Amino acid sequence: MPTMSIISLTTDFGLADGYVGIMKGVILGIAPHARVVDLTHEIEPQNVRQALFVLARAAPYFPAETIHVAVVDPGVGSRRRALLVTTARGRYVGPDNGLFSHALAEPDAQAWELDRPRYWLPQVSRTFHGRDIFAPVAAHLANGVAPEQLARPITDPVRLALPEPIRRPDGSIIGEIVHVDRFGNLISNVPAAWVASGRWRCQIAGQSTTLAATYAEAVVGALIGLISSGDTVELAVRNGNAARLFGVGVGEAVMLWPTA
Repeated sequence: MPTMSIISLTTDFGLADGYVGIMKGVILGIAPHARVVDLTHEIEPQNVRQALFVLARAAPYFPAETIHVAVVDPGVGSRRRALLVTTARGRYVGPDNGLFSHALAEPDAQAWELDRPRYWLPQVSRTFHGRDIFAPVAAHLANGVAPEQLARPITDPVRLALPEPIRRPDGSIIGEIVHVDRFGNLISNVPAAWVASGRWRCQIAGQSTTLAATYAEAVVGALIGLISSGDTVELAVRNGNAARLFGVGVGEAVMLWPTA
């Protein structure tokens, strides 16, 4: 019997309609030994970039060889390919729409097009590839089926252009918001290492604040900058919702500069 494998699920399905449960049923029907973990099913509908961010932040905390199934798939039923990405850290199954751009950036990443229907469900709908293709493939991987049996290698998977922060000659930093969490905290792409020494101020939407260590250093309702759990600069409002208060979201510029 195969050893226990972990399969994580990330979707924009929500939990009201049974889609997630159906995918779990398919997985367990093929690989009853698998341990299925819900990463999230609350990705905004069709928001591939949000799913990309959430998965990239979470995957490093899973054991090596975890199988990550992600289904945020506006192109379902179209000519977009079904994708498997293998890395030393994990395996990723889902649509070829940029969702796995972070995994593809790993030095040992290999992309595969899922093109072996015998490892899918017998009937494949045009609207639910999560059930009919991605869940079965993940289950077969959990059973020890090799990628070479499931897919053919490709060299041109879809990669989304990921925004990069900029260090300016005067010491200031320009970044942007790449994620808004459910608390309305604004998470940027500026690495913590860039602001590890000295004192810093942050500015977003015309509002500025200091870079502090904890939320508690701000008064209730005030903007504060700090280092997020993902080791990047975050802008938040203590006991409030920064995104709503300032009317900003993903793509908003954030500026940091050192102070004496």
